[in-house]
This record gives sequence, structure tokens and C-alpha cells, in this order.
Amino acid sequence: MTDYKEKILVLLAESYRKSKKDNGTSRIARRTKIEPVKLYKHYRDNDGDLDEIEAVNQAAEDCRKRGYVTYDMNGFSNEIAAIYLADDKIAEIEKYLSDTYGYEPKYAKRQYIEEMLEKYGGCSPAADKECERLRGILEKNRIPKEYLQTEDILKALVFIENNQIPLYLREASMLIYGSSKYLEETVLESICRLLREFQEKPCEEGELPDEILREYHIAKEPQKICIKGDITLWIRGRSFDAGVFENGIEFFADEWDPMEKIEIHAGEFMTVENYTSYLRMKSKGCVFFYLGGYTARFQRDFLKKVYEGNRRIRYLHFGDIDAGGFSIYEHLRRITGIPFSMYRMSVEVLQDKRHASCLQPLTENDRKRLETLAGKTDFHDIAVYMMEKNVKLEQEIVSLDNLYPKKCEW
Repeated sequence: MTDYKEKILVLLAESYRKSKKDNGTSRIARRTKIEPVKLYKHYRDNDGDLDEIEAVNQAAEDCRKRGYVTYDMNGFSNEIAAIYLADDKIAEIEKYLSDTYGYEPKYAKRQYIEEMLEKYGGCSPAADKECERLRGILEKNRIPKEYLQTEDILKALVFIENNQIPLYLREASMLIYGSSKYLEETVLESICRLLREFQEKPCEEGELPDEILREYHIAKEPQKICIKGDITLWIRGRSFDAGVFENGIEFFADEWDPMEKIEIHAGEFMTVENYTSYLRMKSKGCVFFYLGGYTARFQRDFLKKVYEGNRRIRYLHFGDIDAGGFSIYEHLRRITGIPFSMYRMSVEVLQDKRHASCLQPLTENDRKRLETLAGKTDFHDIAVYMMEKNVKLEQEIVSLDNLYPKKCEW
């Protein structure tokens, strides 16, 4: 069961520290309070768990006995209407939370941030500008959001801005954090945004945010083009028939630049979001291209070259049936200018009994994104259905369909 005593005091302490009362600028004598539904959401429901409700009440009473809170009751019932902080006890409460639960009080957070700013301030231009911003927040008696990750960002900015050695992104990550993936998977977006803000250099049309790292001698590992099917590539006056390899070919993206012509000997060309599905897909009448997610610049340029010499064929995209998959499809069309159509990303596929055991429920973020997509003609029907049925589906199960008869039920 939840430790409601800790939850009550943490919520009240955090609320107080975020308020104007904490820095003495409040003009209204407003009490710091929380309602029991913030502790247990079914507190006022007729079918709420009585043990949970009693635990909330008992925790509030224990806190009152310590002098940390007061509370009001709801009419002639045993329900608490609201719990109020004893403001003059805030320091004592934070010490109690720290000693008992390992809670980090505001003064400790502030001390940590001040030491961090002392360590990284003045070490590089963009890092110093970020330190100035953080000092401004402290001067208002506030604690910057996500301050723990901020040190990782400052550490990277200082390294990147002072780097003079040609490095791959994962090598830089190892040198900064001792982990090859941390930079790319955790803080890269924030770092590139800060570098661009400092340089006043927003992304140009078709440019990716992380391309700014090239100015600091850091590049992503060489990307690959993965393609299979009946296709001929013309490069440096020589032709290469990729169709002789059943499972296709892969080559580094920077090797296709001198390519003179790409000839498709099939009626369809399909981009595939996920690698497993790309490996699974086979058809003599279609050429398959592994996309891997949102279209990168090198993929965009290659696809434009394909379209330039093969405008009469049909262009398809096959991806996950979820908000992310639809966004990838929309981005693909926009960034390439090619009239792709969705392949097997429909209501009918979601209704296929073979996929029933693989349907997943939507997250709150899924719903928000689908609500936006529902306002667009291309996605309205599928987005509405997914929200009504609370379902989404990964494409790997759909690409298996050809191996199983239509009547098969899993």
C-alpha cells in the first residue's frame, strides 16, 4: 500500500516551494493545500477501496499530530475535504522527509545546482549561456526543471565545443559519459537545440538538428542504404543489377552520391518502417527499401533519385499502425515530395482475426497524437477506429500474413 504520509508531505512541500510565498512575492494569503483525490483518485467514489481511503485519513491524522498539517472534513462524513500545510514548519518537514525517506529538499537542490554552475560556467560559449539562464532561475528562488539531467547536458556542451578531433557520435558519447549510446538516446536533442540557439542557426529546409555537430568535428556513424528487388543502379558509367541478390544489398549512404541513374524493373516501390518486416517482405513485382523511422537526409536524396527516373510506378509505405507510424508516413511524403500511399495500415488489418492477440492498448500520448491525426483526411477513419477500440498494432505481425492462410486464427 502507498505510504500516504510521505505522499502528503512531499506534495505539500513541492507545492509550497513552487509558490510565490516561498520567495516572499505573494500578495494573497492563500493556503497551500491538496485534496485527497490527489493521493488516491477513487477517494470520493462509492466503490473506492475502503482500506485505501482509511489509509489516507490515518496518514493525514498522523501528519496533523506532528503539527505539519491541518485538514477540514466534508460535512457529516468521514471524508477529508482538503489538507493544508503548516507553512512555518516547511523546513522541519523537509528535514523529516530527508531523514525518513531520502527526500532532497529545496536547499540541497539549490546547492547542487550552484556547484554545477561553478564547475561548468565559462568553460565553453553555449554551456556558459545555459549557465546564465539557470542562474536567472535561481535568482527567482526557483529550481530549474530536470536539473539532474542538466549536468549531463552541460558536460556534453563543454566537450563538444572544445573538441578538435574527428569523432563518430558514439565515440564522443564514450568519452563524455563512458557509454556509447547515452548521448544519442538521452540528451542529443537538447544539446543540438542549445548549440543552434547559441549560433542563431535554425535548421534549413530538409536539414536535421544533429547536423550542426559536424561543425564540431562530430558525425554519426555512416548510414546505410538497404534495398532489394528488381533494380539496376548506374554508377560511374557502370551498371549493377541488385536483383541477383534475393535478400537485397546494403551500401554506405555516402557511396551513392555519384550514382547516375536508378532503374526500377517492377510496378511498385515500397518503403518499410521496421527491419524485420523489410527482411520478411518478398514480391517479384515490388522493390523494397528499408526506412527505419523518420526519413533521414541521405534517404530523402536517394528516394528522390529513384522517383526522378521512375515516376510511372506505384509508391507505397508500410509501417506500424500507430500514431508514430502515421507520423513517419506523413513525414516521408512531405520531405520527399513523392505520392506514397499507405500499405496495409488500415481498419481492415486491425480487424483481421490473425492479429487479435497482438493488438496493444493506446497510451495517453497515443490518444493525443491520434486526436490530431483524426482531423486530417488521410487518417480520420483509422484514427477514430483506433481510439474507439483502444488498439494499435506493430507491423511485424502484419508482414507475417503471407505465411499463414486467411482462415488461421491466433
